Amino acid sequence: MRLRPMMLFKVPGKEESMKIDIVEEFMALAKLNSPSRREAPVAAYLIARLRELGMEPLVDDSAPLTGSDTGNIVVRVPGNTAGPVILLGAHMDTVGPTEGMTPVLRDGVIYSNGETVLGADDKAGIAVILAALVELQAENAPHSDIEIVFSVQEEVGLFGAKHLNAHLNAAFGYILDSSEDVGSIINQAPSKVDLDFVLDGKAAHAGVCPETGINAIVAAASAIARLRDGRIDAQTTLNVGVISGGKARNIVPDRAEVAIEVRSTDKEKLEREVQAVLTAFDEAAAAAGARLTVLQEAPFEAFMIQDTHPAVTNAFRAARSIGIMPRLKPTGGGMDANVFNSRGLPCVGLGLGIADTHSPQEHIAVAQLREGVIFLKALLTEATTKSY
Repeated sequence: MRLRPMMLFKVPGKEESMKIDIVEEFMALAKLNSPSRREAPVAAYLIARLRELGMEPLVDDSAPLTGSDTGNIVVRVPGNTAGPVILLGAHMDTVGPTEGMTPVLRDGVIYSNGETVLGADDKAGIAVILAALVELQAENAPHSDIEIVFSVQEEVGLFGAKHLNAHLNAAFGYILDSSEDVGSIINQAPSKVDLDFVLDGKAAHAGVCPETGINAIVAAASAIARLRDGRIDAQTTLNVGVISGGKARNIVPDRAEVAIEVRSTDKEKLEREVQAVLTAFDEAAAAAGARLTVLQEAPFEAFMIQDTHPAVTNAFRAARSIGIMPRLKPTGGGMDANVFNSRGLPCVGLGLGIADTHSPQEHIAVAQLREGVIFLKALLTEATTKSY
């Protein structure tokens, strides 16, 4: 992370604090359409909201590097007592568009209208952070300095966090971005490797002279058939996500494109499965006489935070102090914590209680939102009771 001066702001005192209703706050955020690279509506909302609350956010200059229509938002909250500087994080983008979506509250649960994702991933995290900050101030609760990052493009490769242009002083952090229930502490996440294959064959008339063609789709299918798809073991997954090719039913297809990802928390297992995929495509292309082009990228690296680390022990104490049973959990997904950990800033994820993420059935219970606020407040106040 490159160094850049960051503005401090005055948080309003108890007498001028604004009360935030977590349900109203979340639903207002969920109505905003903010797919990856088009996070500006949420950024504008946050800037206005934070200023209403007496804060002065900084928008970094990462947009030219990420391709988003806004930069990341970074704010600092000065503490009122001694303790470690704590980072809080959530992302502004959603996995898909939510244009025109109005969230529906039914029987204590907030749903999308069934046409798009709800966007609780990760607008629930944003709403919980805002509500917790306001309640801390209203209650004059003890807390140390807090740094907050609202990032762009988390869903498409953690690009906002990767290009964050801000100097962070945090000792450790909490990224509010997990579908697990509140009280879950995500201390392990995998590395990911993206593999994009292009097979170039030879076109021919499918009915007159198919033997003169080279079917790129069949070659790709031959490679795919050799793979171990889905859950390989407790630490490793492989997914064939996209395949495309061909121009017409009666033409031997001369091109096929395949997008595959491999994830694992175990480095050796990751390398073994990646090599298996590369070998399958090399051999299938050679057997068919097709030309193979491969693009291999590693969007993020695995992390594992020990249960003795202050980020974890503080979370456990906080959960128990409010009657929640804390749980350490691994995840198969990536989050901004992967980036922060790779740069030497220890972070864990926090569960938000989101169900059916990345689908039109996505929903979140009001009780989980409210409990999330209580838990986050406890995390921040508990950190002031120990020396790190």
